[in-house]
Amino acid sequence: MDTLLKTPNKLDFFIPQFHGFERLCSNNPYHSRVRLGVKKRAIKIVSSVVSGSAALLDLVPETKKENLDFELPLYDTSKSQVVDLAIVGGGPAGLAVAQQVSEAGLSVCSIDPSPKLIWPNNYGVWVDEFEAMDLLDCLDTTWSGAVVYVDEGVKKDLSRPYGRVNRKQLKSKMLQKCITNGVKFHQSKVTNVVHEEANSTVVCSDGVKIQASVVLDATGFSRCLVQYDKPYNPGYQVAYGIVAEVDGHPFDVDKMVFMDWRDKHLDSYPELKERNSKIPTFLYAMPFSSNRIFLEETSLVARPGLRMEDIQERMAARLKHLGINVKRIEEDERCVIPMGGPLPVLPQRVVGIGGTAGMVHPSTGYMVARTLAAAPIVANAIVRYLGSPSSNSLRGDQLSAEVWRDLWPIERRRQREFFCFGMDILLKLDLDATRRFFDAFFDLQPHYWHGFLSSRLFLPELLVFGLSLFSHASNTSRLEIMTKGTVPLAKMINNLVQDRD
Repeated sequence: MDTLLKTPNKLDFFIPQFHGFERLCSNNPYHSRVRLGVKKRAIKIVSSVVSGSAALLDLVPETKKENLDFELPLYDTSKSQVVDLAIVGGGPAGLAVAQQVSEAGLSVCSIDPSPKLIWPNNYGVWVDEFEAMDLLDCLDTTWSGAVVYVDEGVKKDLSRPYGRVNRKQLKSKMLQKCITNGVKFHQSKVTNVVHEEANSTVVCSDGVKIQASVVLDATGFSRCLVQYDKPYNPGYQVAYGIVAEVDGHPFDVDKMVFMDWRDKHLDSYPELKERNSKIPTFLYAMPFSSNRIFLEETSLVARPGLRMEDIQERMAARLKHLGINVKRIEEDERCVIPMGGPLPVLPQRVVGIGGTAGMVHPSTGYMVARTLAAAPIVANAIVRYLGSPSSNSLRGDQLSAEVWRDLWPIERRRQREFFCFGMDILLKLDLDATRRFFDAFFDLQPHYWHGFLSSRLFLPELLVFGLSLFSHASNTSRLEIMTKGTVPLAKMINNLVQDRD
C-alpha cells in the first residue's frame, strides 16, 4: 500500500484512494484525470455550515505516522537472487499472499516504501467474514448488530455482528508470519518492470533490480503495473471520517450505524438539502463508548464523485443536529474509492490483487474482506505452478495466465457484471429513490442481503436476489427500477453474452 509507482515520461496525477492519498501514474492511453464534483458555478453554502465545517477541521491533529517495532529481514541486494514471487505493495492483500506463498517454501520479496507503517484508514467488516478467515483476534471492537435509518420514521435492525479491524494487530500478525516463513523485504518505490521469457525484473527507485518468476501488483488503485485496455469511467465512493472524543451521542453502543439516510439536519440549509436530495450522503458510525465514536459521512456512489468539502459540510450539519459536540479528533481520513469500470486485461504478465485487479465491490465499495479471501486463491495458484515439479515448463506468460484464470473465473466475472449493473442503477437514484431501494433491500431474507454485500452470491442466485428485491419493492420503486434499469440491464446482458472463457 502507498507504493509510489512512477513511469518516466508518462502522465501522472494525484488521486486519493482507499488507504489514504497516493500519487498515481498511468502507462495506458485511457487513464484520465479523476474529477471530483466538477461544477460550472460556485456553490453557495449557508455561512454557519461553513463555519461549523471549519471548526471541525480545526480539531484535526497533525498527522502522526506510526511504525511497527519489527526487525525486517532485508532482501540481499549484493546477490543476484531470483525470487519466486515479488510483491509490489505491503497492504493487507499483498502481505496475505506473501504469507501463504512463503509458507509453502517459495521465496518471496515484499517491496514497499514504508513496510512497517500501520495502515492509516479504518476498516469495518462483518464478523462472520473475519471468522471464516480465522482473524477474529484482529478485531478490536465488535457490535451485536447494525442499524439502518431509512428515513425519519423507518429503522431497520440488522442482526449481523459487525467489527472494526485492529490495523496494528492485523499487520503485526501478518508481518510476524511472513518473517517466520522467510519473506524478505525491500524498502523502496517501484518505477518499472521488465519482462523476459521466464522471469521479470522489478526496477526500484533506489536503483535496485529484483528478478522474480512472478510479479504481483498489490498497490491499490494505481493501475501502473497492471494494464487496462478499455476506457476507465468508474463511479466514486467519497467519504470523510473521524475518530472523535465527544460529549455524547444518541446511538446505542451495542449497535453500529450502517447507514443513516435521514436528512432532517438539512432543513435549515435549503441549498445543501437540495443537493443532498439529488446526490445523497449517509452517516456511517461505530460507537466505541458513550463519548468515543467513529463518524463518517459517505456518498455511496456518484459520477463524478462529490467534493470532499461538500461531504464535510454535510457532516458538520448532521452532527450539529444530532447534538454531537466534538471535543477532540484522534484521527481523520479522506477516502475516494473507484467503483466498477472495466476489468484489467485478462490475462497479462503482471498478476494483480485488490483494487488494481478490479476487486472492489462495484455496488458497495467493499474490498478488504474480499481481497483477503482472494489471497489464498492467488497464493495457491502460484504455489501450484511454481512449486510442483510437474509444472517446471510453465513459466512467464503461461504461468501468469493460469493465476489470472483462477482469480477471475467466468463465475466471478459474471458476478461482478451483476454488481456493476447494481451500481449503474444506484448512480441514477435520488435520495427518495435510494431510501425506497434500501427499504426493500434490507427486507430481503438475510441469505440474500448478506450474500450480496459479501460477494457470496453467484449469477443464478443473484437473479433470484434481483427478483426477490423487485417483489419486496414498493410500486414506485419497481417503476424506478424498470425505467432507470433498462439500459444498464441491456448493457449487462450484452457483456454477459460476449464474455467467454
